[in-house]
Amino acid sequence: MMYKENIKAVEKVITNYFEGIFFGDVAKLKLCFRNDVIIHGDINGDAYEKRVEDYLKGVKERQSPNDLNEAFKMEIIGIDIMGNIAMVKLHVPMLGYNYYDYLSLTKINGNWKIVNKIFTHIP
Repeated sequence: MMYKENIKAVEKVITNYFEGIFFGDVAKLKLCFRNDVIIHGDINGDAYEKRVEDYLKGVKERQSPNDLNEAFKMEIIGIDIMGNIAMVKLHVPMLGYNYYDYLSLTKINGNWKIVNKIFTHIP
């Protein structure tokens, strides 16, 4: 796959990731992740660690930013692709938080999947 095609494919995963979070579309969000991912982060200095299944359950059970009439402000800050790996930096402001996500992706059987997520909230 050419570099431009990889960029488009990674951007598609991120679009699905954003839409899954924003609209609470857990089925769409689940497709973005490899199923053994553990998510790490911090919220106001408190450590956060969840398996992706537990993270998805939380997204399903909460009101979505869309349900709360929030404006969609999520954006890609940068994408770096080398071969079959990618690193993506995102700004994900929602639900009263100012999140920054770093996602590691790899191409598995021709499909890009998130294999690691770390994040922080910056007040």
